[in-house]
Amino acid sequence: MKEKISKKALREAGSSYLLLSPTLFVLLLFIIGPILFAVYLAFHKVELLGITSFEFVGFSNFEKILEDTRAKIALWNTVKYVIIVVPCQTLLALVLAATLNAGLKGEKFFRIVYFLPTLTSSAVLTLIFMWMYNQNGLINNVLKLFGFPTYNWLGDPDVALNAIMIMNIWSTAPFFMVIYLAALQDIPDSLYEAAELDGANTLQKFWYVTVPYLKPVTSFVVIMGLIGTFQLFDQSYIFSKGSGGPNNSTLTVVLLIYQYAFKNLGTMGYAAALAFALAIIILVATLLQRKFSKEESLY
Repeated sequence: MKEKISKKALREAGSSYLLLSPTLFVLLLFIIGPILFAVYLAFHKVELLGITSFEFVGFSNFEKILEDTRAKIALWNTVKYVIIVVPCQTLLALVLAATLNAGLKGEKFFRIVYFLPTLTSSAVLTLIFMWMYNQNGLINNVLKLFGFPTYNWLGDPDVALNAIMIMNIWSTAPFFMVIYLAALQDIPDSLYEAAELDGANTLQKFWYVTVPYLKPVTSFVVIMGLIGTFQLFDQSYIFSKGSGGPNNSTLTVVLLIYQYAFKNLGTMGYAAALAFALAIIILVATLLQRKFSKEESLY
């Protein structure tokens, strides 16, 4: 009886893995394989042009990160970007979702309008904002109209990264708004009715009922925001034409990885080490956020 069961179990397992084999092959070829190869490159000095060579250098690529001034600048720019953009886009998404869930007139129209930036290509949005940020562009013309000083949004190192932040907050918040909106519609009306009986006003109901109920969703939104912001590349690349300027003010870690991997000779291994270090930073940031969110849910 046991032999029949084991043979049947083996046959079923074999059939399952056979059906899964196309997916497993794709995962191995395009996800797991490149990750393992990148880790391999991180410990080698790689020369891909001319005669391809791989020279094992141990941890020297990682040691070089600590001495690389541009890597420190890129990391600081990225961390500053994450610290500002993630809370702002999360708060804006929550406010927009709560507003749309309040049953105001024209709710469906505003849902479409708010969600439009998410449907637009990131590169196209960046080009539109570059036109708006131009010295003779829309934003400066509006500032002039109201008597405010104008800015060199694209050429001033003190302003360039902030300009990218504003664009990303505006373009990413609608995506998270939809997630919040779906969660808001699952909150039982009885909770709000109970709060009203206790004398809670609209703001108190939002703070003491809506926000606590949405904590799991907020945790997800923050984690997705952390991963996305740490990987900032295309906007910074287009804004600075690949240089990370002006004066390295828009240089991010991913843009620096691109520069070392494809613009400098013999630094592919170092670029892989930077990518590996960035992956560790994102993992640690995500785990810390999950830990804090769990601790908050206990109280």
